Amino acid sequence: MRLLALLIPLAVLGPNVVPKSGEDLVRQMHERYAGKWYHTLTFVQTTTHPDQPTETWYEAGTIPGKLRIDIAPLDSMKAFMYVGDSAFVFEGGKRVAARRDRNLLMTLGFDVYGQSPETTIEQLKAQSIDLEKIREDTWNGTRVWVVGAAKGDTTSNQFWIEQKRLLFIRLIEAHPSQKNPSGPPNLLDITFENYQPLGKTWVAPRCVIKVNGKEVQREEYHDIRADVKLQPDLYDTEAYHPATWIEAK
Repeated sequence: MRLLALLIPLAVLGPNVVPKSGEDLVRQMHERYAGKWYHTLTFVQTTTHPDQPTETWYEAGTIPGKLRIDIAPLDSMKAFMYVGDSAFVFEGGKRVAARRDRNLLMTLGFDVYGQSPETTIEQLKAQSIDLEKIREDTWNGTRVWVVGAAKGDTTSNQFWIEQKRLLFIRLIEAHPSQKNPSGPPNLLDITFENYQPLGKTWVAPRCVIKVNGKEVQREEYHDIRADVKLQPDLYDTEAYHPATWIEAK
């Protein structure tokens, strides 16, 4: 669903100060929206893969550090969860996999605004992002800050932040290949697109994922809602529980 275009006064955005490092930028991002960012987020996602049927995913996030994805049809009881620095997979209502895997899209797109800057900084350092490297660039005509890579470096782990609104727009990250773990890593290039107002802040209703330069997944979000009350056991990593917010929406 397309959100109504609401104008947020420029005064709310505040002045921009040139950050001297990635750590400075993280602190600016947090300060810009401190006390304003939503605590929970739910939406229905249309997921498209090349040459495959379109899927419907139901996603719920709690900031910081929790994301659950339920895959339609819901009676398959198939769900993925990111909790802290780990990922969990449920199929048929049973947990079938668990691994260490922090979701940096959560960290940079959401958690940065809802947890201490020091926590975000440590999480980014743990993912091998060089926070001492920061430069200016442009992305689709928009001025951005790039952290983690010098100009022309398209392979180092790095993130891109829109200068005006201090919003995350791009992540480049090397990931081990599941098919060949000992071989060269896959290079992920993920963008958040078409930011729209949500409450006093923002949400990007589109996410595009490329691997080694080829688009492999496109996500379009609709029925986006902020600060929805979520059940206490939604993120139980040991046992499957149906997501009641889906039934109640």
